[in-house]
Amino acid sequence: MQPATAKWYDRRDSVFVEFCLEDSKDVQVKFDKSKFEFSCVSGTDNIKHQNTVDLFGEIDPKGSKHRRTDRSVLCCLRKAEAGKSWPRLTKDKTKNNWLSVDFNNWKDWEDDSDEDLSSFDKFSEMMNSMGGDDLPDGADEEHDSADSDDEKMPDLE
Repeated sequence: MQPATAKWYDRRDSVFVEFCLEDSKDVQVKFDKSKFEFSCVSGTDNIKHQNTVDLFGEIDPKGSKHRRTDRSVLCCLRKAEAGKSWPRLTKDKTKNNWLSVDFNNWKDWEDDSDEDLSSFDKFSEMMNSMGGDDLPDGADEEHDSADSDDEKMPDLE
């Protein structure tokens, strides 16, 4: 047995772990308060995979779930304490070769506040109300004249 390659990312109320395995069969995921276990058989060679993860924080085993697709198995671990960020997935600080951060889905949600979002909405409204088609008279004249770059290129021999 060997560990399955996985990517993870953190959200306000959940942590997501995606095991990157094609054609997985016999998928089993057991959620516990402080760890979870993943096992399956994948690929045409029927390679057996098993991962046991001691988690950084506690999860709600009943609120956690997983979903299998043809290319991966995505696990949603419901945090026992929502709103608390996890700097890493595992309890130990040791580097696991099979685990990496999913930067495509990573979001620094800790820095988000309602105040920041409302000021962003105001900024968007201001930009939309300004419009973009109101150019001063004469500003677009240079685009009407023939440009030296518009001359026909000679044929290649």
